[in-house]
Amino acid sequence: MTEATAIEEIPKEHRGLSFALDFGPLLIFFLVYKFGAPEGSPITAAIYGTVAFMIAIVIAMIISKWKLGKISPMMWMSAILILGFGALTIYFNDPRFIQHKPTIIYTGFAVILFGGLLRGKAMLKSLLQAAFEGLSDEGWLKLSLNWGIFFLVMAVINELMVATMSFDWWLTIKVWGVPAISFLFAMANIPMLIKHGFAVEEKPRPEDQDTA
Repeated sequence: MTEATAIEEIPKEHRGLSFALDFGPLLIFFLVYKFGAPEGSPITAAIYGTVAFMIAIVIAMIISKWKLGKISPMMWMSAILILGFGALTIYFNDPRFIQHKPTIIYTGFAVILFGGLLRGKAMLKSLLQAAFEGLSDEGWLKLSLNWGIFFLVMAVINELMVATMSFDWWLTIKVWGVPAISFLFAMANIPMLIKHGFAVEEKPRPEDQDTA
């Protein structure tokens, strides 16, 4: 789910909770896989983790509705895929199903962004406009292009990891590596955003400060 939060606009006062709701289910998946399942059976551990993942995403949706007043479209999309591919993982006793879930999310985001670009529209603008005040239309198009490429590359990387790594290594990188990469990529876009009109918010001066 961290792939969703990377580009979703979140009010400042709710960012901590939103991050917890996004990252929490994946962390629970990791912890149950590592420590909550019988030793000596990686597939059984993956099944235990998947069940915990499915329960955790449902709880996250309930808390989101309760505390934030809504469930974002990105969370709905992630939840549907987690529950769907989780069910397939359990039914076929094969963890590869849950591993392909990020690929579908990344590809879906890339298709939406590139589809908008083909029509001359920056699809991120309607989602993030309030977060990037002053950004020009050219800046929005470049931001959409950058994230479209990022998601497409991440989809390919995820499939390569599934094909070449053990489930243990894949999950470790998914939990700790992907959020870090997403954050660094978002930060790398800031110079381009500033160049195209994004105004970095300045801290207000104290009211009692002498302006003379």
